[in-house]
Amino acid sequence: MRWVIGVDEAGRGPLAGPVAVGAVMVPEDFDVLRTFPAVKDSKQLSPQKRSEIYKEVIVRAETGDIRFCVRFSNSKHIDTFGITRAVSRAIADSVRFLTGNDDEKSLPSPKNVRILLDGLLRAPGEYEQETIIHGDVLVPLISLASIVAKVRRDARMRRFALRFPEYGFENHKGYGTRMHRAAIRKFGLCTLHRSTFCKNLLIGEKTV
Repeated sequence: MRWVIGVDEAGRGPLAGPVAVGAVMVPEDFDVLRTFPAVKDSKQLSPQKRSEIYKEVIVRAETGDIRFCVRFSNSKHIDTFGITRAVSRAIADSVRFLTGNDDEKSLPSPKNVRILLDGLLRAPGEYEQETIIHGDVLVPLISLASIVAKVRRDARMRRFALRFPEYGFENHKGYGTRMHRAAIRKFGLCTLHRSTFCKNLLIGEKTV
């Protein structure tokens, strides 16, 4: 038996918060659109629709039809190693979590899994893989991965908003909106901010 994993990320460009990588694994003959007819790139869906699809993903995972996970690289890791390496680490963590069965031919492992990734993303070299430009739009399994990554990252940013209410993370999720930039200028950077992303906006201000 063979499996396919769709992989996409959410949160590459924000000024604050982690980057998230979603990975969804299905049997090779699984029909994603039949099971999730509303699936499309997460950016084309309303928050409510993304939440509905995510809840269905959980249901399908509980019945064993699919498997999925989301892994994060935090702002400190992004500042230390750069966004590309931070994304790569989260990809590796996610696919290895789903395929940790080297000794069982009937279970997912690097030997019987094919990975589909959006854009220029890359999985670890031991996996058969294909990168697809605009894969989050063209390939339903990658679209599903983008949805689970987006939903989980947004939820995390809403929780962070309770710790740092002055920044409005619940509204912009860390992206560089006018509201967010104004808050940075007023309050400085917090521990969630990616200082390497903010250096042109705010230099020399204290970290809270």
